[in-house]
Amino acid sequence: MTTERRHDIDWLRVIAIGLLLIYHIAIIFQPWAMLIGFIRSDELLEGLWKPMTMLNVWRIPLLFFVSGMGLYFAMRKRNWKQLLLERTKRIFLPFSFGIFAITPLHMFIFQKYYNMPLGYFPHAGHLWFLGNIFAYVLLLLPLFYYLKKKKNERFKKWLSAFMANPGGPLLITLFFVLEALMVKPQLFAMYAQTWHGFFLGLLAFFFGFLFVYSGKTFWLTVLKWRWIYIGLAAVLYSIRLFVFATEAPGYLMAIESNCWIFGVFGLGYNYLNRPSKTLNYLSQAAYPVYIIHMFVLYGGAMFILPLDMPVFLKFMAITVFTIIACFLIYEFILRRVVFLRPLFGLKWISKGWSSKTKIPTKSKI
Repeated sequence: MTTERRHDIDWLRVIAIGLLLIYHIAIIFQPWAMLIGFIRSDELLEGLWKPMTMLNVWRIPLLFFVSGMGLYFAMRKRNWKQLLLERTKRIFLPFSFGIFAITPLHMFIFQKYYNMPLGYFPHAGHLWFLGNIFAYVLLLLPLFYYLKKKKNERFKKWLSAFMANPGGPLLITLFFVLEALMVKPQLFAMYAQTWHGFFLGLLAFFFGFLFVYSGKTFWLTVLKWRWIYIGLAAVLYSIRLFVFATEAPGYLMAIESNCWIFGVFGLGYNYLNRPSKTLNYLSQAAYPVYIIHMFVLYGGAMFILPLDMPVFLKFMAITVFTIIACFLIYEFILRRVVFLRPLFGLKWISKGWSSKTKIPTKSKI
């Protein structure tokens, strides 16, 4: 198996989590925000939701694809016992801790903002994604190690040849179309704690692994045909926007979602597959920031929404506050307090701190 480091995949994960923060902030300014447990602004920015509906069909599926790819890379130097232990520490431990210690925090802020009686409600909240990923690891690990152990060259060669055709990725989309037709989600982008989100994520995780397992042909295909995929996605989005008022039939949204993703993979492979110190830092910070961003966002909203300023400036102020506060918490608390590190998906510090970089000298995060 190749040992090549895929910096573009790291970048896409960072970008997807960044988009998640903006998406969640945009919800605050929608009329239905309180229905899903968000603080709601009295002044709305409903126009924000049109671009958000474009993002929402592919940003979470993209993370599932990337997570499957990440498992492939993690398997290169680990046997199944080592990998299962590593994923339990990195995914299940933060998920379990977060249910009881992190997600209740933004509910406290919600209750405080609306002068409700304070109550403690452990729940998965936005961390549902981690629960899904851990379940996929348990379900698919035997199959993935079978593919690795057996070194089935015939299957791998067939898969590589299949991915060399621009129609290959589109044919894979038929599995996602079938999922939408069978599950019939009320809203395609309703991924959190639904069977639709679970099965769609399972497919994306599985095929994300296979895309990397198949070799370079998938990447060369999406690189060559990226603008065709993006163009098709844009056409489907336009149809969804002007014909269906943003919520088209699930099978059309499944095709649109994957076309955006294949185009994004092509763009990433072309422009982002190179190392940088910025990427090294952000890729380490992304996971802890994802875990904490909701209570930080709610805290910013609680103080900024009552201020006398234009509503768009409030949106910008909450965005800036959330980003800065999350990174300050990460840099000065989560990254440096040894016992907190594994609770937020970071590795234990093994041997001191580097005086220049302030990162573990013998431990990759």
